Amino acid sequence: MAGQRKQASQAPAQQGLVSSEAQNMTDTTDQNWDESAEDAIGGPEVEQRELNVTAEFHGQRADKVLAQGVSEFSRSYLQQLLADGAVMLNGKRLLKPSAKVAVGDLLRVEMRPTQQSMAFQPEVMDLQVVYEDDDLLVINKPAGLVVHPAPGNWTGTLLNGLLARDEKARQVPRAGIVHRLDKDTSGLMVVARNRSTMDALIKMIAARDVSRQYLAIAHKDWGARKHREVNAPIGRDPRNRLRMAVVDLNLHPGKQARTDFDWLAGDASHTLVRCTLHTGRTHQIRVHMASLGHPLIADALYGGHPEGGLERQALHAFRLAFEHPVSQKPLVLYAQPPQDMAAALDLWGLRYNPPESL
Repeated sequence: MAGQRKQASQAPAQQGLVSSEAQNMTDTTDQNWDESAEDAIGGPEVEQRELNVTAEFHGQRADKVLAQGVSEFSRSYLQQLLADGAVMLNGKRLLKPSAKVAVGDLLRVEMRPTQQSMAFQPEVMDLQVVYEDDDLLVINKPAGLVVHPAPGNWTGTLLNGLLARDEKARQVPRAGIVHRLDKDTSGLMVVARNRSTMDALIKMIAARDVSRQYLAIAHKDWGARKHREVNAPIGRDPRNRLRMAVVDLNLHPGKQARTDFDWLAGDASHTLVRCTLHTGRTHQIRVHMASLGHPLIADALYGGHPEGGLERQALHAFRLAFEHPVSQKPLVLYAQPPQDMAAALDLWGLRYNPPESL
């Protein structure tokens, strides 16, 4: 949208709001636009919108009126414009989105590009693809790679890399990403290459028809019980909103979560386990392992600390299995542990069968 004005594709204004493209910022006849606002525009070709508030919207919140009057853009984009000071109410910057508007008020919007709107740009990067056909691909994500653009990581994400690698990715929401891994978790992810495959994969994941298994290295001796099942709900930690935690659903919001753990190798201070997800909650394996008293190596958020050269949580999605949504053929894919986890295991002498035999 940067550098161009909305043409025939512009959506009509909602009933009760009168919308029009405003004049370019070089038009000095508009006395309601102050010079400080003009300095923030970044060029005369930035599109402007005007919304004249009618009686139907009298007394409503400004952000809700904006969302209805410029309905062809996402709410998140409009919220970013509000946060960036790109919305004027009667010639003054709208500082509070919750401010009430009155009949006769004028909302003026600079449809400027935000960091979020500019984030979906192709960036060439080296992606390790372990499987690919016309409908989907499976990549082995390295630790440190963020999956989606977000505050603090608007560029350099997996989504940016997919857009550069595959022309089809531009035609699919989120470049075909249907699930995610944490930034510092490595391993296998499936990506759709068309909308029908994406919709099918999302349904399969929701129905738990996609099997995901991980290798995790944790602190402490595992003990004699080799197999453990954790069926404990997960929600936002009420004492630290940056973390997740096992919660009592009678007291705090959360969702049911289940993980199976199988011991593979270990010593008095370290444990290698295979983790099988039955649900897909945020930080599920990390939270469930911490709840057992076995935080992952280097997972500082949940009580772990660096060891054996590992500086990120020791978690790797090594196996992905599902029925191909188009061909219906079974796909079972593996990814060996990355160098940092393999080196730590060698250092501690922890031997186990290769992933494909597990």
